[in-house]
Amino acid sequence: APPIALMAARRSTDEMRDRVVLGEFGVRNVHTTDFPGNYPGYEDAWDQRRFEEAFRVDVIREEEDTLEFDMVGIDAAIANAFRRILLAEVPTMAVEKVFVYNNTSIVQDEILAHRLGLIPIRADPRLFEYRNQGDQEGTEIDTLQFQLKIKCKRNPQAAKESSDPDELYFNHKVYSKHMTWVPLGNQTDLFPDADFRPVHDDILIALLRPGQEIDVLMHCVKGIGKDHAKFSPVATASYRLLPDITLLQPVEDEAAEMLQKCFSPGVIEIQNINGKKVARVANARLDTFSREVFRHEGLKNLVRLARVRNHYIFSVESTGILPPDVLVSEAIKILMGKCQRFLNELDSVPME
Repeated sequence: APPIALMAARRSTDEMRDRVVLGEFGVRNVHTTDFPGNYPGYEDAWDQRRFEEAFRVDVIREEEDTLEFDMVGIDAAIANAFRRILLAEVPTMAVEKVFVYNNTSIVQDEILAHRLGLIPIRADPRLFEYRNQGDQEGTEIDTLQFQLKIKCKRNPQAAKESSDPDELYFNHKVYSKHMTWVPLGNQTDLFPDADFRPVHDDILIALLRPGQEIDVLMHCVKGIGKDHAKFSPVATASYRLLPDITLLQPVEDEAAEMLQKCFSPGVIEIQNINGKKVARVANARLDTFSREVFRHEGLKNLVRLARVRNHYIFSVESTGILPPDVLVSEAIKILMGKCQRFLNELDSVPME
């Protein structure tokens, strides 16, 4: 009967549109499907009301510096735009100029400057302006100044036979905690309760020996990751598609145990039904898709591995300058700004 054939065709079209299928060799259905007219009987024209009904964001896990959330109902291009904006276009403050007054350590000046540049600075970039191109002097609205002045000395109280540098010398390890904020202009009044300092106190910058010293002044400016990685506010921002694992027929006993071992812990659970061990998918989300199951002849045709095409699991890990939820909302603002600029551009260009 034609209806059955039609339903089957419809089902396979639905699978093609909604799932990316992972085969033993290669991945199927990766092409974009949501263009109007591609599939007869599907309403693919973009519709704001339909988008708003389908779109959602669920926060799964929020810790101090990491955030995991699901974004459902968007296109890969938009998901990727958020990822790239987080990596390269959300601004932060970082050391840009290092004035070396004295450096007798064995770390060369340019290496020292580079290391200082990569130390994340806990300062809200939204409080500052970008520094103008070519400005040699910083002002209180666009620059934070830090000083690092430290000299290594011998410890006269150290035991004669000691060989432990921690006991023999004072200040022989230069840490990020030794960087101190030097207010510029009226910054003391502008930021009365500010605590500008490196995010981590225990970043090792250099090792000194008696008589060696470092005396530098640093200017932190606002910048974006596109210009230099030191301005990137995230350690990593990535997304993956939601895994979808289907057992095509019952898997029992030894096969069930074998199947469980093929997946990440927690994905497959084994239930006891009428004295038989029966496998079922407990939580597909935990799987990393190693495709281990395809190595076993007896199992590889019992499972369908797929990913849900429009369900993105984002994980954002902040460097600690701003909390990850703030970073995501800043990224959204930047994308909105880009769209607005584009629309203004369209309005201002005369039509030919």
